[in-house]
This record gives sequence, structure tokens and C-alpha cells, in this order.
Amino acid sequence: MTKIRFGVFDHIEHLPGVPLNRLYEDRLQTLEVYDQIGIFAYHLAEHHTPAVHSMAPSQNVFLSSASQRTNRLRFGPCAYVLPLHHPLRLIEEVSMLDHLSEGRLELGVGRGGVLEAFFWGQEGDEQANAQRYEETLGALREGLAHEHLTYKGQFYNFEDVPMRLRPLQQPTPPFWYMRNPETAAKGGMNCVVVGSIDTLEANVVRYNRIWRESNPGLLTAQGRPPLMGLVVHVLLHEDEQQAIAEAQPAAKAYGWNLGAPRRLEAERRGLTQFVNAPGTGSDVKRAAQPERHIAPEERRDLDASLAKLSDEERNQRNVRRKSPGGIPGFVVGTPETVAPYFDEYMQTGANYMVLSFQWGNLTHQQAMRSINLFAEHLLPRYGVSDPFTFDELGARKTA
Repeated sequence: MTKIRFGVFDHIEHLPGVPLNRLYEDRLQTLEVYDQIGIFAYHLAEHHTPAVHSMAPSQNVFLSSASQRTNRLRFGPCAYVLPLHHPLRLIEEVSMLDHLSEGRLELGVGRGGVLEAFFWGQEGDEQANAQRYEETLGALREGLAHEHLTYKGQFYNFEDVPMRLRPLQQPTPPFWYMRNPETAAKGGMNCVVVGSIDTLEANVVRYNRIWRESNPGLLTAQGRPPLMGLVVHVLLHEDEQQAIAEAQPAAKAYGWNLGAPRRLEAERRGLTQFVNAPGTGSDVKRAAQPERHIAPEERRDLDASLAKLSDEERNQRNVRRKSPGGIPGFVVGTPETVAPYFDEYMQTGANYMVLSFQWGNLTHQQAMRSINLFAEHLLPRYGVSDPFTFDELGARKTA
């Protein structure tokens, strides 16, 4: 069986009754465990007020501490909301983090939501948000990879600015993009997606095809195979029914945290242009993803191939792909009851799985139980023996 690498995605959500200093210390202890068990990378989201589901809105501050508490674990933003960052400051802080961690930074980038941009005093419209993203990304890549920065845009103009700080990893730390495989592949970036195994399978096909069309070779600029995987929110327990009982209120809290505070603040201020609008965080309950996130052509090809399966084979496949525990979007149960889901994941062609162990109102203790059960029962079965050494596709690279 093909084995994969595992990462972790995290928001660091607010927990009622838990002081912020305790929340940070618990999470740093969790990262120490990730380091010990062989998690490849820790990916930290960026959100700002009025959101409440990101208590580490300055990822660099938290990750600098993480760099001193871990030895092998790679880590980074997933993603920097580029419209909210000044390119020069970001180049300097990325370089600092890469050196503080001895070259373990994984650099995720994204556009973020227009509501948060509005609260930062920016335009709050999709077009300006996209332009700020493109310019910040262009300047960031240019500045990290060269000794001088020259860049001309609508919002930023730099002329032969000396880059006194350069990253340890050359030409740059590995780039990541979240949600859109097409953007990731065209930009030579690794990719994290959300959704289901079905959409993942189609997106892997699409990502690989566009990568071959858009890049000079099969490897990234750092000389390793590009990684692509799905965010999977998981809760493990020795007893399946107890796992479900704990996950149900946590799933509701997670949904509220992601959407309600921003929506309520927009409504309170009469910002009707942001209420239930895509990209504001108030639309998390929308059933459908944008077509660019679900690879419709590749999905049709895969559906056609399934017609060759017998009814029994198709039914078995559908059972394996259902959310263990019966809570859509979450993988809940014992290591044994979730194993069929992991088995099916291995068939999608993805080479990465991005687990989330603490979400909603799950406590540190509940998350640690899941992590320990995963490390004991699932990681040895599905994970590569050395996640930091790459020998796929002709690569000979130690991350």
C-alpha cells in the first residue's frame, strides 16, 4: 500500500474558560508531540477581528515560539492573508522565521476574506483584494529570491531595494496555496484543499495535469515532489459512541466559530454587502463549492470510470467514503472504525493528509487523546517511515 505524509491544520480557536496564555502553552505542547511522532508540517490559519476562531492572528509571533520548541517539525502559515501584509515586512519576517527554525518554514499564501480587509481599512471588494494579493505575492517571491527587490504595481513600487535578510532555504521556502488546485499548480505551489474524498480525487488529477502543463519539471523549486492533501477534522476515542457524543457539540461549535461572529458584526453595523457573501466567512454553510475547487471535468471522467464497477463494488466504495461517525465533514470514531476511510483516502492519489485534531470546543485533553491514538494505530500503517526525506519522482531531498 502506498503511504503518505501527514500534516496538521489549525485555527487555534477560542475556548471559553481557558486563558489565552494557557491556550498558547497547550498548543505549543501539542506541537512538541507532533515533532516527536513524525508529523511533517503544522499549518496555521490567519484570521482577524471580528473573527473569533483564530487566537493567533499574528502567525509569525506564534510560529517563532514553535521554532524553539521543536526540532524536525516543519511549519508555516496556511495561509498568510497577503492583502493584509506589507511585502517588505513580510520578506524580512519570513527570512527571520526560516533562520530561527533552521530552514523548516513552509510558506502558505492566500487572499483571505473581503470583510476582514474592510475592517483593516481596505477597499473590501473582490477586485482590489485580488490585486493586492497578486502584488504582494509578486514582491514577496522576488524579494525572497534576489539580493535586490524591484517591483512595480498599483499599490506597491520598489526600486532596487537591498534585501538585507534572505531566507535560509534557497531559492525560497516552499510555497503553499489553499483551496484552489489550479492556482496552486500554476504557481508551482503545494496545495491544501477542503471538501470530501470525492472532490479530492478529482482535484488530484487536475492538480497533477496543470502542474505538468505549467512547470518545467515534476519537482518543486526546492527539489521535492509537490504535496497535495485534504483537511480532515478528526476525533478518536477507544469507544465509538463516546467519540460521536463528544464530536457532535464540537462540530456545532466549530461551525458557529467560523461563521457567526463575523456575520453578526456585519449585521450589527449594517454592512449588508458582507452578509452571507462569499469570502466573508458568513457563508460557511453553503452546500456547494465553487467549480474551480471541485474540478468538474476530472470529476466527470472519474464518474464515468465508476460505471465499470459492479453494484456491490460501488456500494462498498460509497460506504468507505462516508464520514465515519455520521457527522458530515468530520472523521469520528475509534482507530478501527475510521480505518476504512483512511484506506479509501489512499486510493485518491493524494500524497498528503492534513489532520485537524482540535476544533470547536474540543479540549486540549481530548485533542491529545486523538493524537496519541492516531500515532499508535494509524500513523504506522499509513505514514511514510521518514516524512522528511523525499525519494519520489527521482528526488533525493531531505526537508
